[in-house]
Amino acid sequence: MIQNPVLKGFNPDPSMLRVGDDFYIAVSTFEWFPGVVIYHSTDMKNWRQVARPLNRVELLDMKGNPDSGGVWAPQLSYADGKFYLIFSDVKVTSGSWKDVTNYLTTCDTIDGEWSNPVYMNQSGFDPSLFHDEDGRKWFVNMVWDHRNGKHDFGGIVLQEYDADQEKLIGDRKIIYTGTDVGLTEAPHLYKINEYYYLLTAEGGTMYDHHATIARSKTIDGPYETHPDNPLISSWGHPRLALQKAGHGSLVETQNGEWYLAHLTARPTKAPGDVLLMDRGYSQLGRETAIQKLEWKEGWPYVVDGNYPKVSVEAPDLPEQKWDADFPIVDQFDSEELGGQWQTLRIPYTQFASVTDKPGKLRIYGAGAFSNLHKQALVARRWQAFEFEAETKVSVDPVSFQQQAGLVNYYNTKNWTSLHVTWHEDKGKVIDLYASERDNVSNPLGSDVIPVPDEAEAVWFKVKVDQYHYQFSYSFDGEKWEEIPAVFDSWKLSDEYIQESGFFTGAFVGMSCIDTSGMRLAADFDYFRYEEKADDRDHWTQTRHYGNGSKGKSKSVVGQSGTTK
Repeated sequence: MIQNPVLKGFNPDPSMLRVGDDFYIAVSTFEWFPGVVIYHSTDMKNWRQVARPLNRVELLDMKGNPDSGGVWAPQLSYADGKFYLIFSDVKVTSGSWKDVTNYLTTCDTIDGEWSNPVYMNQSGFDPSLFHDEDGRKWFVNMVWDHRNGKHDFGGIVLQEYDADQEKLIGDRKIIYTGTDVGLTEAPHLYKINEYYYLLTAEGGTMYDHHATIARSKTIDGPYETHPDNPLISSWGHPRLALQKAGHGSLVETQNGEWYLAHLTARPTKAPGDVLLMDRGYSQLGRETAIQKLEWKEGWPYVVDGNYPKVSVEAPDLPEQKWDADFPIVDQFDSEELGGQWQTLRIPYTQFASVTDKPGKLRIYGAGAFSNLHKQALVARRWQAFEFEAETKVSVDPVSFQQQAGLVNYYNTKNWTSLHVTWHEDKGKVIDLYASERDNVSNPLGSDVIPVPDEAEAVWFKVKVDQYHYQFSYSFDGEKWEEIPAVFDSWKLSDEYIQESGFFTGAFVGMSCIDTSGMRLAADFDYFRYEEKADDRDHWTQTRHYGNGSKGKSKSVVGQSGTTK
């Protein structure tokens, strides 16, 4: 069986592809660098990370991008003996206009060096490229309409792409404007037998998310919508363990079986808390799940009802298990930073090194957490509801403007930081700062913790569960003291943020801030990220909602506004 989600933690907007016996999924990364993560499988059950293609500034320059800007909804395809990757770089997320540029990059191998980007267009986000049977290539994306009195989501536009000239050619045509659910985006084209199928996402990317499919005998329409739309949604099933189902892609196996990869999320509710979202909060962000499809009268249907299931019949393929992508403890003993790590907007090489002091990650202080241009944070996704993260830092601040430590981070306005800094009266100290919806607090107040003169380093740890997290510290790595402040895990979530920039998920990592300009150096000896267990079965049981009741999801009219 396939156990969902197949990609845990912040792994949204899956674009699934099969090349021979190999399956690939590309997911969004937004403001996190490198851009796009690609996973590989041969059985659709077990996945491993194989590439992060947008790994240099020539391909992706996000300096200054807003929270949840950057790479939206990549699309992966294969033709002419090479891989094609389409992606958006979103520079503006608020206001009437969306400043977005769509690009194409190619590579002969999935894990090779991808070509410098080819400019495609700027008319809207969520682009994709379709390779037709006659050799022609077609580009589709949603159109953003900024005009007063018009709906922001202006429909799906089609235009031909000339690979020789590396540009779009011919007329543009709106081929589909969606259903009454609204917010039609994320177009993917397929040619199956005599029909072109257009798969889109609708309803926004929160709990009323849908995947809608339509078909036409000609590529430019008119397209008729599935008679039992939506293809998948959680909207009509508020008690499902998997929520927000939508934004998907189709794939056929070697044996003629069909599957849908789609976005989903696992919300949590804290007992006794009054929540703003009645379905809960998803601190792990939007994840990727897979459902099996069946065909009836020329239309695809999700098996056993158009809603997401936690356990799904796997394809008839040999199982291939992989070793864990990354070690529980990263000793920083390689010449490159490990593939589990990401940074904000810029490459880590612009502010950190694993070779300046071999065996350690050295981070040079940069801007504060609110900085959109250069922020020295090295972090990894939360991928479980219960885990521990731990690190050891050696740092010698000489100013209150300098700090280095352990961070839980959602975006520039929502984070917590336990760090070593400098106090004019007490010298080197441990302090704690937190930002909730851009309201910054100092829970320790004047009770900062002096670092003993004999302490050569400070150890930091955070314990996270589905409701809360708490930091602790040590001066020897053995005796630990808890920080007397407990934070709500679910506040580092899309639902709680609810403002411009809420499309990602919680991260944990190492930071060094130096607003004095002296470029403080902090050395991190290791980083341990250890999950208690695979929580997918546990989560279904504790939520006790299982796969939900059978039946179709009801459509809902979407509201105007940017979604992802």
